[in-house]
Amino acid sequence: MSPDTKSGVVPEAVDRATAEPRSPLTPTVSSLASAEPAGPGAPPPDLNAVGRAIASRRGQVLEGTLLTVLAVLYTLYFARDFLIPIVFALLLNFLLSPVIRLLGRWRVPAPAGAALVVVALVSAFGAGMYQLAGPAQRWALTAPQSFTKAQGKLRGIIRPVEQVSKNVEQAANAVGDQTGKRPQVVIQQGPSLSSRLFGTTQKVVAGILEVFILLYFLLAGGDLFLQKLIKVLPHFNDKVKAVEIARATEAAVSAYLSTALLVNIGEGTVVALVLWLLGMPNPLLWGAMVTCLEFVPYLGALTAVVVLTVAALTTFDTVGQALLIPGSFLAINLLQANLVTPLLLGHRLTLNPVAIFIGLAFFFWIWGVPGAFLAVPLLATFKIFCDHIVSLAAIGEFLGQRDEDERRLTARV
Repeated sequence: MSPDTKSGVVPEAVDRATAEPRSPLTPTVSSLASAEPAGPGAPPPDLNAVGRAIASRRGQVLEGTLLTVLAVLYTLYFARDFLIPIVFALLLNFLLSPVIRLLGRWRVPAPAGAALVVVALVSAFGAGMYQLAGPAQRWALTAPQSFTKAQGKLRGIIRPVEQVSKNVEQAANAVGDQTGKRPQVVIQQGPSLSSRLFGTTQKVVAGILEVFILLYFLLAGGDLFLQKLIKVLPHFNDKVKAVEIARATEAAVSAYLSTALLVNIGEGTVVALVLWLLGMPNPLLWGAMVTCLEFVPYLGALTAVVVLTVAALTTFDTVGQALLIPGSFLAINLLQANLVTPLLLGHRLTLNPVAIFIGLAFFFWIWGVPGAFLAVPLLATFKIFCDHIVSLAAIGEFLGQRDEDERRLTARV
């Protein structure tokens, strides 16, 4: 095949010098190729330098990294139904592993201890769902009427918005009359709120069952995977380092998850107590809702405010009394977020708001609502893991918050 003198690339699959197959990514530069300078006085292009740059180690690493990232994103998105229960089980394993070790000190075998812990967890989860299913389903069935009633009470506040919408609609109708075409109105009957919340019961139950079964095997296995890792490592120093990193990471992740869980349960309990004192019906339901939503930063608190506002407006006669419900929740939430959580977790286990927001958006985009609940625990776990790996310490530092020493040093500079 004759070379292309314009591009200087010979599309050959075999190297003429070595008679070996060539990679499609490796260019073949013809010795007959030439190129004119871009302008007067400009140096002539060096095609050999371009070929060396493309075939360099740095270019290959960059291409491989880009393809790897795209493959990981593709896998995370399309394998979400498979990965989400595994991630939930792994986080619960980090949370409950200290309990299994405590039972081991009391001479309880790991399989028996795992069975006790999983049965207790399933019993508590089932009892809670049974107690809250009735009020939650009744509220979901009456939610459309509740929104209508709340809108009627807030008519004075949203009246300017309704006037703007009416003006826009009249302008659109006027444009339709001038063109001679009447706008077509399509009414699509969507699923009810209750069907949206409870319509995928079979899928949810299957996922929960998978989480508990996998959790049992993880807890019963104990240090199985760590022992396998130590066995395959060739050097003794690597074995010691692997054990230290695994123990420190597991302890830190367990401390973070247990602290976050206790803080959220405490906030939900306080919210339920305050709502009960204010005369709000079903305070346990709202307390459980707050406990779950607090695992989703920012969006969880916003959702709780909206739901509590609508529920309060349909319960109380006056708007002022109704607004005490979301106002009380906001006061408790601000106290928890700015005082209790930083005091208990400290600087080492807290994330900066930018990392939280980006991680929340990423996992919500990849895995939907379950991803929003898993975003912060996964980010915290990844940060703790990076903090214990020397080569990844810089990433862990970027994910963490800035302490006062850093603030003073920046101010001096």
